[in-house]
Amino acid sequence: MTLASPALAARRKLRPDFLWGAATAAHQVEGNNVNSDSWVMEHLTPNSFAAPSGDACDSYHRWREDMALVKQMGLNCYRFGIEWSRIEPEQGEYSNAELDHYRRMVDGCVELGLKPFITYSHFTVPRWFAARGGWEEQANVDHFLRFCERAAKALGPNYGHGLTFNEPNLAAQLSWQPGFRATMPYFVQASAAAAKAVGSDRFSSTPIFDVRRAGPIQAEAHRRAIEAIKSVRPDLKLGLSLSVADEQSAPGANGLQRKIEEVYAPWFDAVAKDDFVGVQTYGRAVVGNDIDLPPAPGVERTQTEMEFYPQALEATIRWVSKATKRPIIVTENGVATADDGRRIAYIDGALAGLSRAIADGVDVRGYIHWSLLDNFEWNRAYTAQFGLVAVDRKSFRRTLKPSGLHLGRYARDNSI
Repeated sequence: MTLASPALAARRKLRPDFLWGAATAAHQVEGNNVNSDSWVMEHLTPNSFAAPSGDACDSYHRWREDMALVKQMGLNCYRFGIEWSRIEPEQGEYSNAELDHYRRMVDGCVELGLKPFITYSHFTVPRWFAARGGWEEQANVDHFLRFCERAAKALGPNYGHGLTFNEPNLAAQLSWQPGFRATMPYFVQASAAAAKAVGSDRFSSTPIFDVRRAGPIQAEAHRRAIEAIKSVRPDLKLGLSLSVADEQSAPGANGLQRKIEEVYAPWFDAVAKDDFVGVQTYGRAVVGNDIDLPPAPGVERTQTEMEFYPQALEATIRWVSKATKRPIIVTENGVATADDGRRIAYIDGALAGLSRAIADGVDVRGYIHWSLLDNFEWNRAYTAQFGLVAVDRKSFRRTLKPSGLHLGRYARDNSI
């Protein structure tokens, strides 16, 4: 007879179908996503990217190796994206080869005993879509619906969860950050340069589109995409993920409620009938009168200049659960650091808060860590390390970090 360790014995057992996973996004790991809007933006002169995405992690070819690492850790779920700009590189031209590729990924997960969790749109869109006004044009919704329905048919029956969009509220959230505001003049110029590069009079790309125009259109696209996908897979559990900070008011400030109304309230309405809400949390925001305040002097900061603050997860899942009355899946949570010991501490702190929330009755059905790999982190390129797995930039050799095995111990015991 084997006795559980005292640490494990003191943990809270979770529902047997609880999802323990790691996440990636297609553009951030696949490499050479040449037909996407981000590829255009990355290759402007000048541009704001520390480096172009290039080969990324070469996961387009090495996805089996990536899935094997998820399995080796002891996790039971792999969240990955399908890339619209590969599947429909030109308007109305669908690639059966690419659809077959993603079907093989879904089935490959299942062969390893992993539950595939699919993201239909993780920020990037085809360059032709951006050149037609992207999410700022109502008429473009139909393009997305056709893509979703075509993909749902091709992916088959072997996945149980999906997201229509990854963080569609991110642009609104970024608009409150001082660093983003400071770079807006550049982004306006970059958008004009990108339009010229693709031979259009406009180029609408996340996160530099007109938030007030794009938000309602994307919310409609979400609701209609749910219908389109469920017309093919009525059994599929569908939602979207939201970027959620632990929003705290600065003493004497009055901007918090306005920020909530701009960044979150419309999306809380949009998910009212969804099967779940994906919560993606990295830290807290201290809100002033009309802008977020920088982290206090002397606090520990991550590679993305955020405060090291794992306790944010507990606050955000409690808040979103109360606001939406929907089940919660943590679809991203992690920390950018080169010190894997601090990643382990972050995981422990976040999961301790998750345990308290579940003990108080919050309906949480999964925890998916961001990210599986040290990957392309948008404007920061490869300078922010979120991964449970290190990736050599030249050989693409994967090295599992201690934090990956540490998270896996929670998953194997299904307890926190």
